[in-house]
Amino acid sequence: MTGAQCTRARWRHALSRELEKSGVSRAGWRQRGAAPPLPTLQTEIAERTTVCRQSLAVMSDNIRRRKRTGLANFRSRWSEQPKDNLISDVAGKHSTIQSGEDDRQQGALKRFSAMWSSLRRGKRDKVKDPEHIEQLGPLVADEKSRQHRYVSGQYFFEYLVVVSLKKTKDGNNYEPQITYQFPKRDGMAKFQREEEEKTLKALTLFCFPEGINWAPLTEYRSETFSFVLTEIDGSRRNGYCRRLLPGGKGARPPEAYCIISTLACFGLFSKIISLTRPLDSWLEHVNFATLFNCLTDNEVLLVFAAAVLERRIIFIADELGTLSQVIHAVAALLYPFTWQHTFISIVPKILIDVVMAPTPYLLGVQKHLLDQVTDQNDLLLVDLSEDKKETFIVSIGDESSILPPKLQNEILEALTNREKASMGEELNRVVSEAFLHFFVKTVGHYASFVKYSGTGERGVFEERSFYKAIESKTTRHFVKKFIKTQMFDLFIQEVEQQPGSQQGVFHQKILEYQEKKKRDKTKKH
Repeated sequence: MTGAQCTRARWRHALSRELEKSGVSRAGWRQRGAAPPLPTLQTEIAERTTVCRQSLAVMSDNIRRRKRTGLANFRSRWSEQPKDNLISDVAGKHSTIQSGEDDRQQGALKRFSAMWSSLRRGKRDKVKDPEHIEQLGPLVADEKSRQHRYVSGQYFFEYLVVVSLKKTKDGNNYEPQITYQFPKRDGMAKFQREEEEKTLKALTLFCFPEGINWAPLTEYRSETFSFVLTEIDGSRRNGYCRRLLPGGKGARPPEAYCIISTLACFGLFSKIISLTRPLDSWLEHVNFATLFNCLTDNEVLLVFAAAVLERRIIFIADELGTLSQVIHAVAALLYPFTWQHTFISIVPKILIDVVMAPTPYLLGVQKHLLDQVTDQNDLLLVDLSEDKKETFIVSIGDESSILPPKLQNEILEALTNREKASMGEELNRVVSEAFLHFFVKTVGHYASFVKYSGTGERGVFEERSFYKAIESKTTRHFVKKFIKTQMFDLFIQEVEQQPGSQQGVFHQKILEYQEKKKRDKTKKH
């Protein structure tokens, strides 16, 4: 029905009611030829039209106002019950609407009110329902997913923290505080940050549960223990803690290293958290046995000489394990220096063109690719295979004259002791010390020629005075070449920047060698 038809129908309905009130039928009016009471009808219709317009205007204003306020205003409205019913107010103010059209309008308004209430209720349920957590934003949803993976054990650990004892504000006592945390999570919602802060606060109390007044100590026996954090929902987090005295000089309070995980594996985590890196950590995963099974002592010495001057070296073998173990062993012989150039223990066929690089490298190539590397010169090509005809397929030819003759003999003599050593760590110690003493005697006096102008200032290495201080001509000749390498340059740069960096086994061997020289001079006099 169109709008015009609705208007005519309302006119007819209103006219019939007026005629009935007057006791005259519509036919009687027509017979009399009198006009109906139009002013009365027009007034009533106008009033009802005004009521409808006002109702629609109120509804439209409210809809426009809600659109302008945005999602934030909607959430604030949904978080509390409305004081009044919007639609009821409109109907109450205009209660003059009666049967017929008013019933239809009220029915539509009731349906709109029910739909609005359902929309509010559904929105609240979505916020509470974890399945709709994405309504709070992608970062919150990602954090919820991460927490689920922690609980399900997909993550090995949840936190790694260091808890240190720091002085309180009044300076009279120490309290535990987290000084390191991994990982640090960003983008969490406010309630998630609050939960994390509560968890981390609990960690500090469990790492130092004694509740005593701590004081700096010079000696402290380390200990390993565990604890359990139980959440409100019944889930558990396990804490694996190791407490010890941190490195440094003088009296200092202990600190704790703690791993938090949903996995209950006390034995495993206790071993992990109790690990300490040894001074000879450069020998980790090094197997010198394979190197000396493939090469003689003299051949190892020639390879070492080429590596010390940062030349291009390629190793050939059939087995992948042989290639990787030999190359790592050669790199370990350079301690305390580190190979700074291309280092590929096993070169894939697709990358074989790397052998043409003009810069220094240590490469491992399978023997079936030998034809693709033999056309190279100015390098050392070493065959490690058992059926080799010769060890050095390509060489420069001066490898035997690089190292000072006297020091070469000392290395070979020290290597004879490896025959007495058993396999494993003892063999690694004998081999590494043989080459370590070589560097002690050639460049071990470096610290005396790094001059510092003041506290906190960068040091300056006096290169010329350094090699002129060497008495042996052959050793001085070698050192003048060696100090031009990148491995020595970076080593000295670190010393210049950090005065206390000369620590470890190399530094200990230097001190031992200097003490021995002093004792020898004393005996002569």
